[in-house]
Amino acid sequence: MKRMTLKHVILSALLLFSTGNAMAEDEKLKPFVLGSKGAGTVAEKAEQAKAALVAGGFTVVGNYSPYDDAVILVVTSDELKKNAADSEHGGFGAIQRVSITKEKDEVQVSYTNPVYMANVYRMKGDLSGVATGLAAALGRVEEFGAKGMTARQARKYHYMIGMEYFDEPDVLAEYASYEEAVQAVDAKLTDNKNGVSKVYRVDVPGKKESVFGVAMKGTAEADKYRDDRFIMNEIDFRDVKSTAHLPYEVLVSDNKVYALYARFRIAISFPDLSMMGKNSFMNIMKSPDAIRDVLKNTVQK
Repeated sequence: MKRMTLKHVILSALLLFSTGNAMAEDEKLKPFVLGSKGAGTVAEKAEQAKAALVAGGFTVVGNYSPYDDAVILVVTSDELKKNAADSEHGGFGAIQRVSITKEKDEVQVSYTNPVYMANVYRMKGDLSGVATGLAAALGRVEEFGAKGMTARQARKYHYMIGMEYFDEPDVLAEYASYEEAVQAVDAKLTDNKNGVSKVYRVDVPGKKESVFGVAMKGTAEADKYRDDRFIMNEIDFRDVKSTAHLPYEVLVSDNKVYALYARFRIAISFPDLSMMGKNSFMNIMKSPDAIRDVLKNTVQK
């Protein structure tokens, strides 16, 4: 066999490097990660998760129980906030959500997949360090929630032709300044009018941007289509629960108040949900407009 020249060595290395990159680019990402499942109570598992997250360098900024046997912890970190600051409308990705859900005789601890979320929100960094930190704190059994998309597909995602992309959010309100907008939105969400209440607020450092988590409850039959529990009862039907889809976000960026349109925001958590039939988007067809209307009525001047 002929001795390999330096040129051959370099070419071989480049080939291996490019093959590795192609494999990484083709890797399928899913919306959620199952950290663990097993015996226990939701309250016990939530306290254990909170302690592990804090020990792992995360800050818990919100705690929300959308319905019985389910608790959601919302976390942020320096890495999350820095990436948000570097990204257009990055406040949507300034947090990650951790859910503790009892399903039959098991308690499932799951969380949003940071790498998936970084791509669907078109963020500058891929948040792989955040993914490593969450796995160390909460475990990592498997990704779930969809057949999966590559990073490139996730960055261009919309549910189908004619439906909204990430860069087509609803403008809910406009104020004279960021300061006026963020103070008004905070006050209105804290007042808990229209069944919409504040779960958390995270300010993005170095820019005039803040993200709020909002819980939505329907106060009457006519309001059910924007109710968190109703929506999840219709679409979160698989054995491993996607509770960490909640809560919804409102973003104050400069002097405007935005929300991702529900046909995008719901679809990124449930991209494989069928359009028609049992447990389909058809069952919540009225939800996108109902969510937009109640958020607009809540945060407008």
